[in-house]
Amino acid sequence: MYRLRGWPDLPEGLLYSIIARLGLVSFSDLVAFSATCRSWHAAFSTLVPLLPPLLLRPDVPMCFPRHPPMINKLVRTRPCHATNIANQDTYQCCQIPLHSIFGENNTPPSPLKGFRFSGASYGHLIFSRDKSCLVVDVFTGASVSSPKLPIIKDIGIFYAALTAPLASPNSHIVVDIGSRNLFWRVGSQYWVGRSPDDGPIKQIVVFKGRVFGIDSNLKLFKVQLTPQICIQEIPVMESTMIRKWHHSDRWLVICGDMLLLVSLRGTIIVTGVTFEVFRLDLSTAPALWLKVEKLENWAIFISTDREVRHCLA
Repeated sequence: MYRLRGWPDLPEGLLYSIIARLGLVSFSDLVAFSATCRSWHAAFSTLVPLLPPLLLRPDVPMCFPRHPPMINKLVRTRPCHATNIANQDTYQCCQIPLHSIFGENNTPPSPLKGFRFSGASYGHLIFSRDKSCLVVDVFTGASVSSPKLPIIKDIGIFYAALTAPLASPNSHIVVDIGSRNLFWRVGSQYWVGRSPDDGPIKQIVVFKGRVFGIDSNLKLFKVQLTPQICIQEIPVMESTMIRKWHHSDRWLVICGDMLLLVSLRGTIIVTGVTFEVFRLDLSTAPALWLKVEKLENWAIFISTDREVRHCLA
């Protein structure tokens, strides 16, 4: 019989059930749940990728949360609405701080001033500066810093992502520094360099417990993290549909039980059909990218911001 010593000791199965229910009805209660204690936050972080995404609408009329937090009146804020896509009839009022990077002289400097955004995954933002990475939990503000990158000068990081939540025992950060990939196991003291022969992996996703990646030539790879990092190319039959048009951006996207390749046609997103979607079929050898005409109840969101170009389903 399981002996309950306190609220932090609730079994994971019960916590997951609570999170799933809160994610459908109350965004504010879900955030409060994640901030209750370490064990509850760890359970929440594990399920973040499975929760419905939020729509953030800035520049809305002034609003105040039902239970407003203590606010530093010296820091100016802007109102916004956070809407749960699964329950669009309700929204949560939020106040976003405006830091001095926006030109306000009476506000303290942003703690992220000088950092460059490099990626986002598992509810964390990844920034880079001074040859190292800073991983920030967007819900709690907690952060983890990596060791210095093994590079000669402070070059830019073109891409960064987590392979699992920070609390997972084998969580890694993967970065693309232009010439190669570097891997850091969270909590270790060093980076490990691994890359395909023809250039670095440009994006990774975790699909059905396996890490996949693509390079700039649309080559597909499987990344093994234990017992040592190993990158293996997955043979994929050449598709004339994928090569037919010039694609300025490509993304691997997890959509239910499908691994999709979303390819943007042209350099900007305009009204009309501007992207193609393909589904990976691993049942054949070599694998195939199959054209997808309908996503049924799924939707694809593509950011138009060149600095944070992103795609999700």
